[in-house]
Amino acid sequence: MAELQFRQAVREALDEEMERDENVFVMGEEVAEYNGAYKATEGLLDKYGFRRMIDTPISELGFAGIGVGAAMNGLRPVVEFMTFNFAVLAADQIINHATKVRYMLGGQVKVPIVFRGPNGSAGQLGATHSVAYDSMYAHFPGLKVIQPSEPADVKGLLKSAIRDDDPVIFMESEQMYGLKGEVPDDEDFLIPIGKAKVKREGSDVTVVAHGKMYHVAKQAAAQLEKDDVDVELIDIRTVKPLDIETIISSVKKTNRCVVVDEAHPFGGVAAEIGYLIHRDAFDYLDAPVARVTLPDVNAPFAKNLFDLWLPSAKNVIEAVKTVTYNS
Repeated sequence: MAELQFRQAVREALDEEMERDENVFVMGEEVAEYNGAYKATEGLLDKYGFRRMIDTPISELGFAGIGVGAAMNGLRPVVEFMTFNFAVLAADQIINHATKVRYMLGGQVKVPIVFRGPNGSAGQLGATHSVAYDSMYAHFPGLKVIQPSEPADVKGLLKSAIRDDDPVIFMESEQMYGLKGEVPDDEDFLIPIGKAKVKREGSDVTVVAHGKMYHVAKQAAAQLEKDDVDVELIDIRTVKPLDIETIISSVKKTNRCVVVDEAHPFGGVAAEIGYLIHRDAFDYLDAPVARVTLPDVNAPFAKNLFDLWLPSAKNVIEAVKTVTYNS
């Protein structure tokens, strides 16, 4: 095991897969000569050259389309967006082409492509740079959506995503690139796509989270432990396919659930998980499923307002007290 930063886990996964398969290449803005906007591709240009580390113009629709075409012709592109806020410009290629080509051609053509980059808010960057898009992409058949929370999950899931024969959205967080954690150094370390993980055993309430919100929920669980509230914490890791079985199994044990999501409430991941729990485990619930999300308003720029806007450990604690009738 080695202790790596989040960005280092991304780079290690890319390096190992590029070395393993010459069809894997990386393209995006500043990925090569600048070593990546977040230094997640540092050193890869020196090792693999300009043929497999390709800097692109600021034209998301253009280079996403090149990636889709390359995947259809047998290559395995990893397309980096500087942020998924900018990937909206490439939505036509992702949603109308990458996700549908294999289906429309009866399985004759595969589209093994990974679209990766930061998702969600990253501090005081304003409303147009602070959107969580995971539920939007999860809405469309043919796309797999991953948002890991810790370096080990980054490496294992990114390697699986690159080897997958279908398009994968791989979402990270700008605020987590410096996060450290232990990562297996096995070059064949893979985590199956679509498997959640119980990262904290508990008996009183199930808290479900992913991405940056996992760490908010983890902080809340530590504080609740001081009040003798035993939280079971689940990191879904993969938004789609969603491992609802692991969540349901936990809810049947704890009888209560809070879902934490860095997105707006309407039509979000938390809404879908809440529905599935009520559908599959209604008779086991001692309280309605609660969710902690962003308010239904765009991100403010002012720091005091931004801090109120983003879900916090305090919000999670209040939700847990509500479902355990301790408020």
